[in-house]
Order: sequence, then structure tokens, then C-alpha cells
Amino acid sequence: MPKTLIFAKDDAHADEIVQIARDVFGKGNDFAVKITYKTSGRKADDLISEFRNSYNPRIAVTVDMIATGTDVKPLECVLFMRMVRSRTYFEQMKGRGVRVINDADFQAVTPDSFAKERFVIVDAVGVTEAELVDTQPLDREPTVPLEKLLKQLSWGVVDPDALSTIAARLSRLDRRLTPPDREKLEALSGGTSLKEIAGAIVVALDPDRKLEAARAATESESPDLEQIAETSRMLLEEAAEPLSTNPELRAYILEVRRSYEQAIDETSSDEIIDASYSKDATDRARRTVESWEEFVNDHKDEITALQILYSRPHTQRLTFREVKELAQTIGRPPHQWTPEKLWDAYEQLDHSKVRGRGQRILTDLVSLVRVALHQEDELVPYTDQVRERYVAWLLQQENAGRVFTAEQLVWLERIRDHVAASLGIALADFGYTPFAEAGGLGKAAQVFGDGLGSLLDEINGVLAA
Repeated sequence: MPKTLIFAKDDAHADEIVQIARDVFGKGNDFAVKITYKTSGRKADDLISEFRNSYNPRIAVTVDMIATGTDVKPLECVLFMRMVRSRTYFEQMKGRGVRVINDADFQAVTPDSFAKERFVIVDAVGVTEAELVDTQPLDREPTVPLEKLLKQLSWGVVDPDALSTIAARLSRLDRRLTPPDREKLEALSGGTSLKEIAGAIVVALDPDRKLEAARAATESESPDLEQIAETSRMLLEEAAEPLSTNPELRAYILEVRRSYEQAIDETSSDEIIDASYSKDATDRARRTVESWEEFVNDHKDEITALQILYSRPHTQRLTFREVKELAQTIGRPPHQWTPEKLWDAYEQLDHSKVRGRGQRILTDLVSLVRVALHQEDELVPYTDQVRERYVAWLLQQENAGRVFTAEQLVWLERIRDHVAASLGIALADFGYTPFAEAGGLGKAAQVFGDGLGSLLDEINGVLAA
């Protein structure tokens, strides 16, 4: 029996073929094996290695796993028991048999033969008689903007090329999504990811799927072209429904995609025109500040971080997650603001009302919002504010007769810095840097005793105000 690779239609079909091969030849379970992504019991890689290098198995049944990119040089027979429509894919599957092998290595695997002189294709389903098509790229309209394609979809246009292009773009975007963006997109889509939407479109575009659906709809083994076209249109409409009926999802997809794009001019070169004071820069800074303050006032009832900072007294404590969501919102087009850009704009307008230079951190958005709401006149880094509150709090404790040891003060400074960077602290944070390196929660509990929890609540109330 030559080394034989059988291509099955699906996993269940592969199981059937393996069982039949074992019954027919009566050579035991090692003689014929299934090698698919759903292979149970043993690792697929181990089975492929044995198929390549050992006498058994003589027959391997697969679906797609060994169709491309896997060399089994002693292979002498390729048996098709599934239909293939793509010319490229067929050539790749057929190519599993063309690998050459020297006589000694071949005889080590197939000892009753002298050399691999040829390989045989057994076509049990008519692959070689069917009309094969050249594989098309998924992005079939690379020059058409995604915004235009989604707009056509909202009008009820289900063009296969357009849908294929949308699937390609969504698939690429899905690989770039940050966890917050992915979470919001799935919330807007009702729990369906971009990957799942793209996958459903690709399945609906599959010619075999269209034929199967037409056969089921017409209860006929040979539906005509008009029936197949009608079924195809229904499949595409169903696959596109999460996008075509959801304008909020379409808008957010475009917004997120723009936020990840960066235009790079590789041909133009800058030239210094004037090295003096720029009135234009001041005007730009003024427009940025005015636009920022207008944004804060317009959205103070919509964005959680702005709601909390606007309310007086605060109804709840602001969290780092809420500030991060605000940063992501303002970081997208059309504004594309960062704490650094906003800070520089205020400094450009009136340096006397801005304290602190250098790299800004995310929590500085708290200071920027408060200035935009005119709750504070001076723009002060959030870290500086926390440090000032910390010094005042320590003085109050000292006046009240509460004295901290040197070791406790070291831990308090770590807690202070964490609050400045994260807007608060919880017991779970002691599992991270810099607390973990100093002994973590266990050491902190040893240093402060039973009062650690109440101490953290007190510090959160004072420093993260």
C-alpha cells in the first residue's frame, strides 16, 4: 500500500473514510488515521511527523490541514473525495504528491519499493473535470473607500465584490483593535465581533454554500441559475444585516479605522520660511483651546468622566478606565487631541497660568477638564496636585498625633505615586509594580496592620479628590 493522502469534505466525512479504510484493509488503527484540526487523542503535528517519517500510517485522511505548506515526501497517491473550485487551491493540494525523495529515505518508510518514480491522483468526485476558477483576492475593490462601500450597503445594495471588500477591510481592522474599541464595537453590534461579521460574509460568498442553499430552498439537486442567484442574494443580505441595519455600528467602524490611520508624505520636504515668533501658532493654540472647552461643555452630560468632573459635589469617584475612555474619544478624528497637544496649546496662550513641562500622563486630562470647565484658573499637572495634597495630609496627621514609621512613609510614597498615575488605589493593585517587588499585599498588611483597608479609603478620598 503506497503512502496515500485522502481529502475529505469535512471532519465527519473524514471519520467515515478512516473507519472504512480500517475495515477494508484490516491492518489496525495505526494503518489509517485522521489528521484534521479536530483530531482528538494525539497531536496533529505528531501524526504528520509519523506519516512523513514512519511506516505507519499508510493512509492519512484530512480536510484542509495538509492541503498546503506540509511536505510528505514519500507520498505516492493523492485521492480526492471532496470538490475543489479554486484552481490555485487544487494545484496546492495536488502539489502534496510532487515532492521528491532519495531512494534510501524512501525505502526507510516504504521498504517493499525501490524508488519514488511517480505519484498518482485518484479523482473520485470529478475535480479534474470541473471548471476551476482563479482565486480572487478578498479585497476586490481596493480603490473604493470603506465609507462609500458601507453607504451603498445602507441603501440595500448587496454587490458581491463590495461585500467581499468590506469583509477584507473588517478582517484587517479586527486584528488592530484595542480591547476597549473591540468591546464597544461588540456592544453596538449586539455581541457580534467584526471577525464574525466578516466570516459570515465570506461564507455567504462561497459558491458551494450558494449551491447547497439553492438545493435546500428548491428541494432540487439541480437548481437553475436564476434560483441560485436569488438564493445567493438572500444569503448576502442576511450576512450583511448586522451592518446594513445598524448606522451606529457603521459610523463607529469608520471612526475607529480613521483613528488607526497615519498619512505619511514621502515626497514633500519641509523648508524653513521664518524662524521668528509665529502669530499663526498662537492662533492655532487659541482655536485648539476654544474647541476643547466647547467639546467639554457640549459633552459634559454624555461622557462619564466629564459627568463626574462637572458635578459638584462629586457623586462618585473618577476611575482610570473612565479617563482612558475620554482620552480615546478625543484622540480620534476630527480632533485627535492628546494631553500633550492640549497642554501645549494652553501654554502657548498664557504661559503664566500653566505649571509643569515635559511629558504629560493620562491623568493630566483631569486638570485639563477642570480648567476647561473653569473650575480652576491654573493648569497644574495632576501628579503635582496629588503630591501637594499628600504633604498637606501628612501635616494634618502629624498635628493630630498620628506618626508614621520610616518604613510606612516609604510605602505611603509608593501609594501616593500610584494614585497620581491611576486616580486611586485598591488592594488588588499591590500585586503589581512597584508594590510586588517590595513584598506585595502581604508586606503592606504587615507594615500597616489591620488598618490598611481604611487607610487606602482615606487616601483615595484625600489624594484623588
